[in-house]
Amino acid sequence: MSQHVLSPTRPPRARTVTAAALTATLAFTAAPPAALAAPHAGSPAQTRHAQIRQLARDLVNAGAPGVIVRVDDGTGRPVEIAEQAPWARRDHVLKAGDEFRVASSTKTVTATLVLQLAAEGRLALTDPVDRWLPGKVPDGKAITLRMLLNHTSGLADYTEDAAVLPSILGKDRRRWTSAQLLAAGVKHPPLFAPGTKWSYSNTNYAALGAVLERATGASLAGLVRDRIARPLGLRHTYLATDSTWRGPHARGYEPDAAHMPPAVPAAWRHLAGPRRHGHVNVTGNNPAWGGAAGALVSTAQDWSRFTTALMSGKLLPAAQLAQMRTTVPVDPRHPGGPGYGLGVQTAAHPCGTFWGHDGGMPGYLTTGITDRTGTRSATVLISAELWAEFEADPKIAKAAQALQTAVTCTMFGKPVPAALRR
Repeated sequence: MSQHVLSPTRPPRARTVTAAALTATLAFTAAPPAALAAPHAGSPAQTRHAQIRQLARDLVNAGAPGVIVRVDDGTGRPVEIAEQAPWARRDHVLKAGDEFRVASSTKTVTATLVLQLAAEGRLALTDPVDRWLPGKVPDGKAITLRMLLNHTSGLADYTEDAAVLPSILGKDRRRWTSAQLLAAGVKHPPLFAPGTKWSYSNTNYAALGAVLERATGASLAGLVRDRIARPLGLRHTYLATDSTWRGPHARGYEPDAAHMPPAVPAAWRHLAGPRRHGHVNVTGNNPAWGGAAGALVSTAQDWSRFTTALMSGKLLPAAQLAQMRTTVPVDPRHPGGPGYGLGVQTAAHPCGTFWGHDGGMPGYLTTGITDRTGTRSATVLISAELWAEFEADPKIAKAAQALQTAVTCTMFGKPVPAALRR
């Protein structure tokens, strides 16, 4: 999420990625060098496991309904943790292997599909959008597929369109298509001339979803299945086209209207779903409004396998992987700061430079990161999201920052910062 305060009319996006999302949502608190001093002599890996578990419990105690953590430092058995609030156990006992909505991390998969087709010569990143979607995108002759992939097109975000809001809240269960989502986005004036700035927009990936379907004649869900999930053996990874889940899954929640933090705008305080313990269970709401930008379902283990395959070159040839890692700064004032590539983001952290993506839609806030080679990986799910979207709950935010910092350092084989240890 961006560091600025959101306007009351600004809707959740299938996770908005900005400099703050990289430095706050992914890296979170940048611990000073003194806090990263070596642990006590003889401290085993299980000590870090216990520290992460305690930080996950702290996050639940701060108000998160549930937390899943998986960390693989590439040297041994991964850390896998699930913690949840006692009241949430009445709906489902959370497990580390449960499916969840990855939201905007879907963009990494969509970008991978586009780059696979580019490697096969079926499209080119320099293709103008008009070649594939003639007349569907304003200034479509000047916007290239690369600009869609790295968010430099200038297209407005479809999640800010009033027609999409009921779907985000779970009140409209329609099955949005890529073409419909694209149309919702391009109803609004472009933000800037193509290629001149960077601005995160889900409309870019709605357009890419439509391009993929046009170029292949296959559905986006079918492409995810046939080109990503089946080849990698990802049994719990699929693009959702309705509210159906295929396996055991994490329940997602948001506070009900009476318990919603004051910072959440009035338009976003009433979500559809069953009520329990001051919360709304949004698990059964249809995520199809996320489309190619955010409708993917996965598990922590599946996502680790995907990112490992991607970053190690198993899904893309070297030339296309290099294109994916070619970034633009998300903040022009800091050209050496966080960057966005083609469906991936990167930033430096005191414990190491990571690659990955974050995602969020009501009930699900996810972060998935890896190192440049895919040897190390980490995934965090928090089963509530509006607190982050609207910067509405400092208590949860502080606990989430502590957990993500510990997770990032553990992934890189570094000690949990001293300030976070108990």
